[in-house]
Amino acid sequence: MNLREVITLEIGVKINNYLKSNGISQSFLSSKIGMNPSKLNLALNGKRKLNLSEYESICWALGVGVEMFLEPKAPVEQT
Repeated sequence: MNLREVITLEIGVKINNYLKSNGISQSFLSSKIGMNPSKLNLALNGKRKLNLSEYESICWALGVGVEMFLEPKAPVEQT
């Protein structure tokens, strides 16, 4: 898989939690980004991965930076 295909399932769940805590409906978000509501629902419930362009569109629609739902990984120490 390439980078454009991989945004972990956890990201969708984090976005869904953000929507709930900010009173934003999935239907509003799906119409704003032009994504099929069923496809968005699967992603936001951890049953489908978002590709990079979908993730960027969601962040844009929510007015947040792309780093919002990502967790930095510690660098791997080489010996």
